[in-house]
Amino acid sequence: MKKVIEVNGLYKFYRVGDSVVRALNGVDFTIHEGEFCAIVGTSGSGKSTLLNMLAGLEKPTRGEIIISGCHIEKMKENELVKFRRERVGFIFQSFHLLGTMNALENVALPLSFRGVPKSIRLKKADQMLNLVNLSKHKKHFPNQMSGGQQQRVGVARALVVDPDIIFADEPTGNLDSHTSEEVMHLMQKVVREQKKTLVMVTHDEHLASYADRIFHIMDGKIVRIEDNREIHKEEQQEKKKESEEKDHEKE
Repeated sequence: MKKVIEVNGLYKFYRVGDSVVRALNGVDFTIHEGEFCAIVGTSGSGKSTLLNMLAGLEKPTRGEIIISGCHIEKMKENELVKFRRERVGFIFQSFHLLGTMNALENVALPLSFRGVPKSIRLKKADQMLNLVNLSKHKKHFPNQMSGGQQQRVGVARALVVDPDIIFADEPTGNLDSHTSEEVMHLMQKVVREQKKTLVMVTHDEHLASYADRIFHIMDGKIVRIEDNREIHKEEQQEKKKESEEKDHEKE
């Protein structure tokens, strides 16, 4: 399997008054292409700092972050902007949709920063909204949609640039538990069908269980990596068997 993210000896120290806070205290891991990984930990564990580093939004004190073969810790700000624009999709906790634009326009927006012609932008955005099951809401504005629908627009917007990696920061933080489950199922579907690499930060152990692998972070260190791939494989096989049985009954 192809390595997409490689983190070696990652440290991040902050000075607060006279003391030094070790936000990340020696982190090492590898994420492969097409994996859905969750970084889970309590508030202050270092999970958001780690996500910001992977996305090139913060510089490490020391250590390496290699994404698709590029050392992003060595990049200048203008290179990082280009890297994020071309290689990365983001899904946020607060949906960050523009209220003056409908769903289709919101999804197409990242492509306008790349100079993609309007007709192609809207066509791609249309395809992505179909993918996230919002074909009937394309002309709706954010205030006409539920939180779950707005987050689906957020997922479509992250996908429209065809990124190598999607970073999701507490993507269900503003949603009720039922809607959260729906969004997590959608993310699993995106990873499997679109062969995307997805890295999600969450404080919720249950939501983290949707991921293929879970990185448990505490006091700036990865204390345990949990592998759910076999469980998910069995679940998929079970679902497939159930749907085949239903089809058989219909016949």
